[in-house]
Amino acid sequence: MDGSEDIFARLKEDHDRHRNLLDRLLDTATAGSAARAAIFETLTKELKGHAAAEEQALYSTMLRKPRTTAETRHSVAEHHEIEEALNNLAATDISSDAWLTRFKELDHRYRHHIDEEENEHFPDFERYLTDEDRAWMRSVFERRKREETAAAEVTPEKKEDAKE
Repeated sequence: MDGSEDIFARLKEDHDRHRNLLDRLLDTATAGSAARAAIFETLTKELKGHAAAEEQALYSTMLRKPRTTAETRHSVAEHHEIEEALNNLAATDISSDAWLTRFKELDHRYRHHIDEEENEHFPDFERYLTDEDRAWMRSVFERRKREETAAAEVTPEKKEDAKE
């Protein structure tokens, strides 16, 4: 990824990778739980790393633009809901029907989130960015994505605390 690539194209690239992982997880409905667990771990680290880097690069910039504050806060709140759903899934028996049901809810929620970002938020944000904003966001995103993904963990809530 070179530094001249548009930040929104870079974020969409991650979103496409996430869609692929979601599809692969849906295909594990009849596969062994080991395959499901491996893909889920990859998805969890990807989503957590992406969200943290996106917040630090894109959303910290957009919070300073009064006309995008509401959209920004909405997306950041959804990131936290998605992380909570990932932790809840991690606390659920991965081979159970309950896990698959919860995963399908997460899948729907996350796809809605990234579709909303790509189709509504990103085009709105585009209008308020300077060239300096774009360059800063690209460099911060790449660095933070590597660091955050490497540090991300599958962190299950205690089963008794998991949402039913």
